[in-house]
Amino acid sequence: MKQPESHILVIFGASGDLTKRKLIPALYELHTQNLLPEKLAVLGVARTKLTDLEFRENMKEFLPDQQHTQKDIDAFLEHLYYQPLSTADAVDYPILKKRLELLSKELSIPENYIFYLSTPPNLYEIIPQSLAEVGLNEPVSGYKRLIIEKPFGTDLKSAKELNKNLLNYFNEDQLYRIDHYLGKETVQNMLVTRFSNGIFEPIWNRNFIHHVEITSAETLGVEDRGGYYDHSGAMRDMVQNHLMQLVGLVAMEPPVVIEADAIRNETLKVFQSLRPITEAEVAKNVIRGQYIRSNHGKEPVIGYREEHGVDPLSKTETYLAMKFFIDNFRWAGVPFYIRTGKKLPARVTEVVIHFKNTPHHLFGNTDNADAINNQLVLRIQPDEGILLKIGMKVPGAGFHVQTVNMDFHYSELSDVYLPSAYGRLLLDCMQGDATLYSRGDAVEKAWEFVQPILNAWQNNPEIPVYGYPAGTWGPEVVDDLMEEGMWRYPCKNLSHDGEYCEL
Repeated sequence: MKQPESHILVIFGASGDLTKRKLIPALYELHTQNLLPEKLAVLGVARTKLTDLEFRENMKEFLPDQQHTQKDIDAFLEHLYYQPLSTADAVDYPILKKRLELLSKELSIPENYIFYLSTPPNLYEIIPQSLAEVGLNEPVSGYKRLIIEKPFGTDLKSAKELNKNLLNYFNEDQLYRIDHYLGKETVQNMLVTRFSNGIFEPIWNRNFIHHVEITSAETLGVEDRGGYYDHSGAMRDMVQNHLMQLVGLVAMEPPVVIEADAIRNETLKVFQSLRPITEAEVAKNVIRGQYIRSNHGKEPVIGYREEHGVDPLSKTETYLAMKFFIDNFRWAGVPFYIRTGKKLPARVTEVVIHFKNTPHHLFGNTDNADAINNQLVLRIQPDEGILLKIGMKVPGAGFHVQTVNMDFHYSELSDVYLPSAYGRLLLDCMQGDATLYSRGDAVEKAWEFVQPILNAWQNNPEIPVYGYPAGTWGPEVVDDLMEEGMWRYPCKNLSHDGEYCEL
């Protein structure tokens, strides 16, 4: 893997949780693997008054608990610097420019700058404009890149406004919209599984696939994010970004080359082919729910409306299940099902390809079709790996068929380094590779698909929000979405799937 060019990484919002719990640990991880550039400065920017040494000491406690020497830790901390700044005030940005010029000169680093917006979304317009006003957007004496965290808008209108504003000050090839789901190794492996294996790509279409199911389940509730989540909900928090990106990768056509634009062009085509769900169809094709009070063992679990910061009459969804279609040659008539929720029995994210049954039940399994229903499970987290469920003969007289598992786990690759999602994406940006970052036109297309659903919920108060006891797999009514068969109920363990279940 080539080493990135020397540069300065500027993190706006350096005193926030994302910086402490994700970005700094990810950078340290890259440091321990010798993947950082030869010369690097990480400049934290926030309103808090801190010195470089105080910032380093604050970040030290968030470094991963690994077997590294004090020398390793000290060497990493020397990369960290800090600049107090009022990020919402444009008059302070000349101070930032001067500090960057000094660091570049002192450390002999070219004027290559990456700006990471680890800030509230209301600063996504102010910071790019303020950077541009002092010339920190111009790739004249070095590259300038801008990383933006989700949410990329809260609806179609705000997403378009955000994109328009960003493009006023930065070119599209300078913008990196980060979705940490796409940084997971198993997400990227979906492309390899499809396009490098002659046994899968020929059958990856409507002729052989019955339906596709994508699940992202969490065991936690909203915790201390009730105030934020009550204005977001599962649609904005998970579906419009994470899950739609997974749909794009599962359903895309083979790209001409494995390059950023080629791959992102193909995922955009998937979003362009989504069959719109009209407001009148929402109640039939989209199910939303909220977790309600329940007992977990002997301990009572409070419901969503009892969480701190949540409106007692809230209709915000903590669970969402949806059925939709992709109208193109490959997927015509194949239903896609996605679901996500909080306070579910297991924390698991996976894509399941359900293949069609054989046309003739030769071995008399008509009373147990599931026994020969082939499934390919692409597990993203946890117990990352791939599982293929096939039918095999049970030893003994007759031809009784039983489903058996063929699986592969990333944990078996003990000598291979698996970067964290943020580590992988930061490294990609350092190398100028935008393959796993969202592009503006694809973000807008995803919003175009979900906007009528949001409109229907707002305009039609009769569309129900179903309650489901915390710790269950959501409202029972979601089974009605499935034309045939039933949802897969995954467990934490991928190994021995169907034999026992870890929660």
